[in-house]
Amino acid sequence: MIYEDYYIFTPGPVKMSDEILEVGAKQTPYFRNCEFSDVTYACEKGLLKMVNAPEGSKVIFLTASGTAGMESVVMNLLTEDDNALVVHGGGFGGRFVDICATHTIPHHDFVVEHSNLADIETLAPKEDFTSLIVNAHETSIGHIYDLDAMGAYAKKRDLFFVVDAISMLVTDPIDMSVQNIDVVIASSQKGLALPPGLTMVILAPRALERVQCVKSLYFNFKDYLHNGERGQTPYTPAVTIMLQLEARLAQIERRGGVEQSIRSAKAIAEYFRESIKDLPLKAYTPFMPNAMTTLTPTDGKSAMDIVNALEDGYKIMVCPNGGAERDIIFRVSHMGDMTKAYTDVLIDALHDYYGKN
Repeated sequence: MIYEDYYIFTPGPVKMSDEILEVGAKQTPYFRNCEFSDVTYACEKGLLKMVNAPEGSKVIFLTASGTAGMESVVMNLLTEDDNALVVHGGGFGGRFVDICATHTIPHHDFVVEHSNLADIETLAPKEDFTSLIVNAHETSIGHIYDLDAMGAYAKKRDLFFVVDAISMLVTDPIDMSVQNIDVVIASSQKGLALPPGLTMVILAPRALERVQCVKSLYFNFKDYLHNGERGQTPYTPAVTIMLQLEARLAQIERRGGVEQSIRSAKAIAEYFRESIKDLPLKAYTPFMPNAMTTLTPTDGKSAMDIVNALEDGYKIMVCPNGGAERDIIFRVSHMGDMTKAYTDVLIDALHDYYGKN
């Protein structure tokens, strides 16, 4: 198998536990029955608890990538009567801007640099908006935003608050009730440490009130909500990934709940950063999540050369950037089934690489 014996530190897919891999190795069962409906109900219950969703919230399960979750939310919950404030801090924020433009949703392209939006009251444009959209962790550069400040800003102005939590769920705190979040978008292949292919949209009651009739067969939320009442989806779900999600949510609970998972990710991130502080690498942003560390070489080396050297010489995969950032930054994930011993492999490789170069 391609890269089967490689150490993986990419921010999706991430390292999976043996327990979850074993679930994925079994025969995929038939799903239009009560037994699978119970799986769906269990997954919904676990996800709602994980994000402290308000009472009456629902989960939509899409067999699709995270971008489909982003686009479907805009399609089903925003209209041409909206005016969305879209945080654009990197490639994924830019994707939300493109999605709004594609669906002719009035929006403001809120370009953000060098801020975690703790000061959103000062930075935000002074005009009337109906909604606020953010990628809580802008994965393209490893930059996390202050959801407490943004939630307070949204509540003060009665804004419909949409949060893409795809690359910070399980590793960094999120609380729909406390942070006044109306929609959370999540995907399987990051903090949940499952294979790619399943996206979950968590809708608070205010979001459920916004669900409209749309010209889409596959991404029609009304259809998903109707089928969800019986624990099913309108079309074939990612059956095996749903089974793995059920097992993963139970695993998180057994290990001490999502709070313990967050503490564990934080400890790994801090351990990694402390262990490489003497190398000619610096943090790309002061607002890094527990989920990931983004590094910039300070000795003139190309970030892409470091990525290639780790892959070719040490069988370690970290994540490069493209475009203008190709030679400037690379990203190291702390999501998934990470331990200090596993992280030591990368730490030792970086020290060895710099010792030789």
